[in-house]
Amino acid sequence: MTVVDVDRPDRRARRANGKSDPVDAYAAATAVLSGRAGGTPKTRDGVVEAIRSLRVVRRSAVKSRTQTINQIRTLIVTAPSEVREKLRGLPTSELIRTLARSRPTGQTSDPIHTVRVALRRLARRHEYLTEEISDANAELGPLVAQAAPELVAFLGVGTETAGQLLITAGDNPERLRSEASFAHLCAAATVPASSGRTNRHRLDRGGDRAANNALHMIALVRMRYDDRTKDYVARRTAQGMSKKDILRCLKRFIAREVYKHLTSTHITPKPLLQTA
Repeated sequence: MTVVDVDRPDRRARRANGKSDPVDAYAAATAVLSGRAGGTPKTRDGVVEAIRSLRVVRRSAVKSRTQTINQIRTLIVTAPSEVREKLRGLPTSELIRTLARSRPTGQTSDPIHTVRVALRRLARRHEYLTEEISDANAELGPLVAQAAPELVAFLGVGTETAGQLLITAGDNPERLRSEASFAHLCAAATVPASSGRTNRHRLDRGGDRAANNALHMIALVRMRYDDRTKDYVARRTAQGMSKKDILRCLKRFIAREVYKHLTSTHITPKPLLQTA
């Protein structure tokens, strides 16, 4: 059976027609029959799906580790002076190592002892999350290189950014009709914002924000380390363009390069029978 990917109706239509399973099904059928919806869904049966699963775990581990180190810093600030003076000013790596190896002794009712116990447990949690992130990185690296080896070789493209762009395109990037559609998907397409005598374009606020963030990081790296990009930024700045407009143009160029390599070197997944 042919499966078509249908976007949710806009808010105006939902306010007018209400929200229920029959109403949504009728709206989806109407969108397909009228030709407004004709997208091909992701197959989710190849190496990109494996990358997506690992990145879910890694992203949550990174978020939890950041929360943990923030909690450690907060406890140190509010800890008694006996604890605070010994730990203040230590780098993060040395601080975690010192707290994890500590052996606090005393009564649980003593605030100093309790703070030391809490800091030790948080430090051990930080070490565990760091090990989990390292394991995920070791698994993600070969998978991303297998899916798009030439993409990883690009200046400014790492395992994280390449993995996100692969997830955005899916296991079947041929479903994207052109590099313009991929740019729209990544929220890197030009959006006119002219009015009267003002003729300009603005940054797109829609699309896949994670993919847009990946393009943004690549653009920032190239602006700092790529001589060709530096010359382009200097030329555009001399023409009076703002930094936001320059970043918009750079992200559009990068989206074009990424699309070419995603569609030319991507591993074609095995066929999967889908049912509606």
